[in-house]
Amino acid sequence: MTGLPAHDSHGKIVYVVEDDADVARLIRATLQDFGFGIVVCPAAADLFRRIGRQAPDLCIVDLGLPDMDGMDVVRQLRERCDCGILILTGRGYVGDRIMGLELGADDYVAKPFDPRELVARVRSILRRTASPAAGQRKAPSTALFAGWSFHTGSNTLAAQDGREWSLSTAEAQLLKTFIAHPNRILSREQLLCERDVSPFDRSIDVRISRLRRKLEADPQNPKLIRTVYGAGYLFAADVSWS
Repeated sequence: MTGLPAHDSHGKIVYVVEDDADVARLIRATLQDFGFGIVVCPAAADLFRRIGRQAPDLCIVDLGLPDMDGMDVVRQLRERCDCGILILTGRGYVGDRIMGLELGADDYVAKPFDPRELVARVRSILRRTASPAAGQRKAPSTALFAGWSFHTGSNTLAAQDGREWSLSTAEAQLLKTFIAHPNRILSREQLLCERDVSPFDRSIDVRISRLRRKLEADPQNPKLIRTVYGAGYLFAADVSWS
């Protein structure tokens, strides 16, 4: 395979939830060439058994599984495991893409796929979920704004009344972008660029909608994440760190 540098990916474990043996072999061979440790799970039951023993860094999930609908797998995976999630499927409907994002997937690749694109998407997700390097000076990790606390190390959002939400990797990265640029208008292009995701239609809108449902008293009339028509979005809050 050419066109991608062979960065060190050793130590990263990827679970491939795919019942098509030929596709699973292609994914395994592609990612093993770049140093990933691969575990193939031909059914959802295999995935959840293995997660109990070892959590992966990322899961690649096919939606057409023999024992469970792939969307249910994504939902349960997000609830049970703090790992990246990449949907890889032959379903080409925009609605499936949006639903997958709504349930917490970090990205979506349609079959047939270019192996180089698959590697790039996997790396992109893992970069966003990577922990700080050993020895790196620890920065303040809790953002405080408008009565909320956001713990960047665990991607946990907490309200003043004690309620907590665990954000998906993509939601958390979007919120990190907002709190790094409070009271500034950010264009959709800036949000896509800073988040390093594939810019298919409505990906940013879906994640902003999910954040609003958690942060806003009235998500239909948002006060915190405001739409600036023709310009982008504005995070209307002062942010402090602890």
